[in-house]
Order: sequence, then structure tokens, then C-alpha cells
Amino acid sequence: MSPRLILVRHGATEWSESGQHTGLTDLPLLPAGEEGARALGPLLATFDFAHVRSSPLQRARHTAELAGVEVDQVDPDLLEWDYGAIEGISTAQVREETGTDWSVWRDGVRPGATPGETVEEVAARASRVLADVQQYDGDVALFGHGQALRILTAVFLRTEPRFGAHLTFETGAIGILGHHREDPVIIGWNLTS
Repeated sequence: MSPRLILVRHGATEWSESGQHTGLTDLPLLPAGEEGARALGPLLATFDFAHVRSSPLQRARHTAELAGVEVDQVDPDLLEWDYGAIEGISTAQVREETGTDWSVWRDGVRPGATPGETVEEVAARASRVLADVQQYDGDVALFGHGQALRILTAVFLRTEPRFGAHLTFETGAIGILGHHREDPVIIGWNLTS
């Protein structure tokens, strides 16, 4: 039987609150984000994790620490979407600049200070994570980021990666993925303390 996956989105940061695309910029948690991370502790303590991994970015690692969960592996495949030229810019700002109803899910990004990634490139990283965690006999926690974890969920559900656009994932929330018989399912979503 495949392990359940407990997805944990990091606590609130300045840019997650303002709606700015936060890919590889390594922002710290806000005080409210730290509080939200601590509040996840009792819920996460109900699981007996066989393995815990985190994105290398401080907002994910610090969320795990504040929630009282020890990370076994830091995995660059759990990084957030590389937004390229839209890093630090909100959807509203891109729409104003382009005069369109731009969506990162549909229209993608262009290179900027970093090369940027396509949805499919983020999905390829998610696929590597999902393949690797199958080795564990028990629940696995993944501490990461909103968009990347939404894409990982779409891949887990065997749907196309852009299905992630139809999921919201709040800061400081948990998603639980598992199976009903052989079918991959969402057991719980946007759970908080």
C-alpha cells in the first residue's frame, strides 16, 4: 500500500499576503505565519511519519520546525515554481501591464533573473518526489509551497498538471493525499488547527 502524503504549505509571508508571486525568493515567515505554523503542531502530531522532507527555502523549513516536525531530507524538487520575470509581481499587476486576463496556469512565465519554469517542468519535479516517497512504509510529510504542491496533487491524482489551478491551498494549511482502493484521492484539504 502506498503511503499517505501529508502536504504542508508554509506559513504566511509578506508576499503571500500581498499576492506577489513568490517562487525562489527566500522570504521569512511573518509573525502570523510563525503562529500558524505552531498551530499546525497538534494536528501534525497525530501522524506517525515514516519520512519528512522539505523544500530548501526557509519559509518551508521554518514551518516544519515551528510545527515540531523534524525534517529528514531537504529536497530541491519541492521548491516553488520558478516564476522568472514575474517573481515578486502580482497577477493584477501582470494583467494591468499586458491588458489581458493573464493566468500563470494558462499563459506561463518568461525568463527574468531566473529562467522560469513551465507547469510541465514543475510537474516533472513533483513526479520525482512522488516516485521517491513510494519507498516508505507509512505516512510521508512534504513541507513546501502553494503552487508546487497543487501541481504535485494534480500529478498524484493522475490528472494533467494544470488541474492544480482548480485547487486552492492556503498558507499554514495541510492537504492529505491517499488511496481509496487503488484510486488516488484527496482525503483532506486546507486543514488547519
